Amino acid sequence: MSLNAYQRTLKNTENPRNTEYRLFAEITRDLLEAQQRGMVDGKLVEAVDRNRKLWIALGTDCASDDNLLPKETRAAIVSLSIWVQKYSREVTRKGEDIAALIDVNRNIMKGLNPNATAV
Repeated sequence: MSLNAYQRTLKNTENPRNTEYRLFAEITRDLLEAQQRGMVDGKLVEAVDRNRKLWIALGTDCASDDNLLPKETRAAIVSLSIWVQKYSREVTRKGEDIAALIDVNRNIMKGLNPNATAV
C-alpha cells in the first residue's frame, strides 16, 4: 500500500480527537523549531501563521450553534482563539516570546489525549 493510500485511510478512520491532537502536535513542533532557531527567520512567521489559522478554525467552529461541545467549553475555546490571534501579532511584529503559544497548544493536547506525551 502506498503512503498516500495509507494516509487517506487513516483520515477516514481516525478518531476526530486524534486528528486534532496530531495537528496540534505537528504545529507545536514547528513552533518549537522556530523557538530553537532564535525566531529570526521566515520559518517563525510560517509556524505562527499556521498556528493562528488553526485557532481561527477552532474559534469559528466553536462559535457555531451546531457545535456539540458544552457552551462553557466553546466559549473558552473562542476566547483562547482571540488571544492566540492577538498574541501571534505580538510575536511576529514585536518579538514577544513564542513560549506562551507553545504552552497553550501543549495544554490543549493534554486535554485531547491525556495519555500521550505532548511535544
